[in-house]
Amino acid sequence: MWFVKERDEILKELQVDPISGLSSFEVEKRLNEYGQNKLATKKSKTLLQLFFAQLNDAMIYILMGAALISGILGELSDSIIIALVILINAIVGLIQESKAEKALEALKKLSTPKAIVKRDGELKEIDSAEVVPGDIVIIDAGRYIPCDIRLIETANLQIEESALTGESVPVEKSAELKLEAQDTPLGDQKNMAFMSTLATYGRGIGIAVGTGMSTEIGKIAKMLEEGETEQTPLQKKLAELGKILGFAALGICTVMFIVGIFQGRPLFEMFLTAISLAVAAIPEGLPAIVTIVLAMGVQRMIKENAIVRKLPAVETLGSVNVICSDKTGTLTQNKMTVIKFYAGKTMDDVSELNTTKKEHRLLIENLVLCNDSTYSVESKTGDPTEIALLEAGVKFNIFKNELEKQHPRINEVPFDSDRKLMTTVNKYGDEYFVYTKGAADNLLKICKNIHLNGEIVPLTDAIIDEIMDNANTMSDDALRVLGAAYKTIGSSNVAIDSLESELTFIGLIGMIDPPRLEVKDSIALCKKSGIKTIMITGDHKNTAFAIAKELGITDDLSQAISGTELDKLSDAELEDKIDNLRVFARVSPEHKVKIVKAFKSKGNIVSMTGDGVNDAPSLKAADIGVAMGITGTDVAKGASDMILTDDNFKTIVSAIEEGRNIYNNIKKSIIFLLSCNTGEIIALFFAILFGWASPLKPIHILWVNLVTDTLPALSLGVDPGDPNIMEEKPRNPKHSLFSGGAGISLILNGILIGILTLAAFIIGARVYSGATSLFPIFPDNISEEALTHAQTMAFVVLSVSQLVHSLNMRSTRKSIFQVGWFTNKFLLISIVIGILLQDVVITVPFLREVFKVFNLTSGDWITVGLLSIVPLVVNEIVKIFLRMKKEN
Repeated sequence: MWFVKERDEILKELQVDPISGLSSFEVEKRLNEYGQNKLATKKSKTLLQLFFAQLNDAMIYILMGAALISGILGELSDSIIIALVILINAIVGLIQESKAEKALEALKKLSTPKAIVKRDGELKEIDSAEVVPGDIVIIDAGRYIPCDIRLIETANLQIEESALTGESVPVEKSAELKLEAQDTPLGDQKNMAFMSTLATYGRGIGIAVGTGMSTEIGKIAKMLEEGETEQTPLQKKLAELGKILGFAALGICTVMFIVGIFQGRPLFEMFLTAISLAVAAIPEGLPAIVTIVLAMGVQRMIKENAIVRKLPAVETLGSVNVICSDKTGTLTQNKMTVIKFYAGKTMDDVSELNTTKKEHRLLIENLVLCNDSTYSVESKTGDPTEIALLEAGVKFNIFKNELEKQHPRINEVPFDSDRKLMTTVNKYGDEYFVYTKGAADNLLKICKNIHLNGEIVPLTDAIIDEIMDNANTMSDDALRVLGAAYKTIGSSNVAIDSLESELTFIGLIGMIDPPRLEVKDSIALCKKSGIKTIMITGDHKNTAFAIAKELGITDDLSQAISGTELDKLSDAELEDKIDNLRVFARVSPEHKVKIVKAFKSKGNIVSMTGDGVNDAPSLKAADIGVAMGITGTDVAKGASDMILTDDNFKTIVSAIEEGRNIYNNIKKSIIFLLSCNTGEIIALFFAILFGWASPLKPIHILWVNLVTDTLPALSLGVDPGDPNIMEEKPRNPKHSLFSGGAGISLILNGILIGILTLAAFIIGARVYSGATSLFPIFPDNISEEALTHAQTMAFVVLSVSQLVHSLNMRSTRKSIFQVGWFTNKFLLISIVIGILLQDVVITVPFLREVFKVFNLTSGDWITVGLLSIVPLVVNEIVKIFLRMKKEN
């Protein structure tokens, strides 16, 4: 707690002389003891490690096992096909996620390359990595702070800390400030300077009290390092599904093996049949399809100004129900703006300023001339508050460079944090105008008169009270208030000490970091969609609440809490209160993580937005970390899952809408694939149970799963989004993929496809074996040629009926005529390609040999065609009843 210690106490503790600094010997000793002033970083993963990480999935393990067994059994074509699927899936995932986490590397880059220190009685410029605790560090405007410093001398020092604390404006620092409270927030530690913040004004001298990982930035780095990567809801569901399918495959194999033994079938034949069933149980193309659908979603979102760094984040967006947003630069413009003024006993919007009125003109000229910043179209330099004053002048065509040419500065009294005033003397013809601006209460103490309605009148106590009432009104609205005053003198040879006396009060201005114009509508849409918007900021509670109220986040002050109040709550107490809180003010990086975790503990899916270094740990802790692409630091971008290229809160809402549609489409693809696989299992299981020959060969099943199923599944993945999806509440992440009737639809359609496949198999077997009697249903002692013909018909019906079934998946209730046949052209093309590929397989001689199929006759095609459209007809009838039930 360096900020509560006295200057001499720190010098003694760190054993350093402020005049001569450390000796070279002592520096060497401390470098060995404390290490270099650098941030520790994790060793980044190699491409090979990232590639193997893509294979770390239950479903992939099952596929590897299937490929290995198929190879051992001599089914090399099956093995190669499965291996290709695994490889494609891994490569697609690797390409999308090859940009590994770079948060710590970005933090490391933030440290400034040079620092000025006192050593051996001399000023030396050194690499910042060589700064050690106890070094006497010199700070001047425009220089980054190289480490955490306890200030021992300051002269008008201001440091811009928004990246660390979230403060919108530079903080005035004071070495003389005495702090006693141990829980003083970071933003209020005004006798400290922190690593990687920027000195914007004045100068200072301080003692290095924290270097490397011991700095405030270092603490953030450590939090990022310790952060664990959690699985997204979809990843969890797919992992569970993989395990279920794995156990199901083993169970089916075991049951079939036992059934075969009781039926007296050869063991090797039963083993092959069991493997066929296992292959049928596993949707081999599913991992690749999910990855590709997410990747296509990523490409669409780039066009919407959102770059997704991690594929699963696309889906997670769809279930977000809490957006924790940093205020500065995210909800606000991160640009101080003058919005109110008070002059002539009237407070109004700044747009009502009238430069033809004497006091209004004087007010603007005071703010522009009594100003050390610069403003042009090309660049703006200086204090953000002063830049805001110059911008206010520009709105009335009053430009500083032009005004200063007319009224050059002759003298000045620089800003001082004790006086909280600044004064300039400017030449106006034969006269000289003394312009003073600063804190209203301090300014009024040195004013004698007031400029009122074009006249100068005495400043009475009643008028002073009225001025302060207006100043307090602005402050209550979270405005930063500045007062302006002036006087005229006949000569420039006036003592500096007498310049700030007997002034004439002109007026007040109020400024704020204003909300982004489009954010209010986005927050309203979030509220309508069942999404809570939470503001988290380093600003003061009143400022934060005023912005939150204007944006529609909350209008109840009891829903706002400060960092100090937060410290007094245990984790359990915070979890109890969290549902009623909307604004968190004056918070530290540790608080932000605590807040995110509290929301997550209630089962919420949390998105955290931010742009500063201070946001990085919470971005990583959230389910979805969203960084600003324009104003965001490299650290924030490195820790995020998604980056907004336009820094627009509205883009987050668009991304959530896209995420919801992508999840729905992935669910369609998964249910479609599983219903198709269920059909394969039904056909194989019952054929073997009844003692019939297998209706499908392993290569038939692989072909259907990887080729004819994959194209429609991918097309379902890019199905046009539901335009009304943001009117729905976020889905519950605990809900199964099979919720909402999807599981029942999957089973019933699977049974239907299985029955149709068996029907085609039986018809083919009976026709080509010449069976005439009704029983047995499947002919005994069927010839190899007749069996191949029957298997071919079953193969075609299985494939084409699944292609037709993909049309049913576009909506659970709407008819395909309501959805529109041509609204997803990719799906229609996929169906046509699938049918053509099926035709090629059974008509090209070479492929016929590979797939062990028979060339069908025109009569066969009519039979399989009629059987294949049954799923569409049945589902259309079912949907009619479902719509009638909903209307009733």
